[in-house]
Amino acid sequence: MPEQPYDPDGAIAPTGMGGGVDLATSEGETLEKAPGGSYDTGPRDKPRSLWSDAWRDLRRNPVFIVSGLVILFLVVISLWPSLIASGNPLQCDLAKAQEGSQPGHPFGFDGQGCDVYTRTVYGARTSVTVGVCATLGVAVLGSVLGGLAGFFGGLADSFLSRITDVFFAIPVVLGGLVLLSVVTGNTVWPVIGFMVLLGWPQISRIARGSVITARQNDYVQAARALGASNSRLLLRHIAPNAVAPVIVVATIALGTYIALEATLSYLGVGLKPPTVSWGIDISSASQYIRQAPHMLLWPAGALAITVLAFIMLGDAVRDALDPKVR
Repeated sequence: MPEQPYDPDGAIAPTGMGGGVDLATSEGETLEKAPGGSYDTGPRDKPRSLWSDAWRDLRRNPVFIVSGLVILFLVVISLWPSLIASGNPLQCDLAKAQEGSQPGHPFGFDGQGCDVYTRTVYGARTSVTVGVCATLGVAVLGSVLGGLAGFFGGLADSFLSRITDVFFAIPVVLGGLVLLSVVTGNTVWPVIGFMVLLGWPQISRIARGSVITARQNDYVQAARALGASNSRLLLRHIAPNAVAPVIVVATIALGTYIALEATLSYLGVGLKPPTVSWGIDISSASQYIRQAPHMLLWPAGALAITVLAFIMLGDAVRDALDPKVR
């Protein structure tokens, strides 16, 4: 039988099952080639990251949707309270003190004759401002200190650990009574500064543990072996993979800071009149709880719903970012 010339485009090798394999194609091309002879050029799924998976899970979580809508509403009325409350929270009429619901005043009046509905709406601005600013300050300060200590270790890590132990030993409410009692001012910044001062150790410890875990991964060791600087290791390789626990703790802590501000204002060392705050209104209404319970019901209810919304949001974010529940 005469020898046939080699044709690379038609080289077929027989198989044991009676078929054939096209030797002119590579292994990858053989796998991608469709049964009819055409290549599969359809779109392929891109590898998903932790954040894309988390966002996909959050969109399907009803707890996240409900809490997110509540928080969005609170943010909107904090920025533009006049959208749903046209009155002035500082305009009072003593002739209407402790009166109940009336047309145009659905929540009634407080002990000074101020509209409870208007004060409740404007009180959201103060609470959200304190909670967001305190959380941002705590997250930034704690993440920087804890991240640096966990990355470099050694003496810096030991020193920071002893400092955090000292701050953990200070009772929050007692510390607020002592520190804020000597501060005079009607702004929110002393309260925010106090929360940042006593709140950063918790975030710092979380960030330190996350960085220590992330720096032991193979990709960090490979980047270090290739000559990556410490700043590049921290910002490009460690921080994106260590920030998830910090976000979860900070989200839950935001609701705690709002409740702490109301507690300090209730005790008289937090915000002070004429600042409009739920804590101030609850403190003023506590002595009239039998005669006019509506004065206490509405600001306390708004505070409870706000804190619950942020805690639910934090729980949903934690479930989405926790790889153990996947």
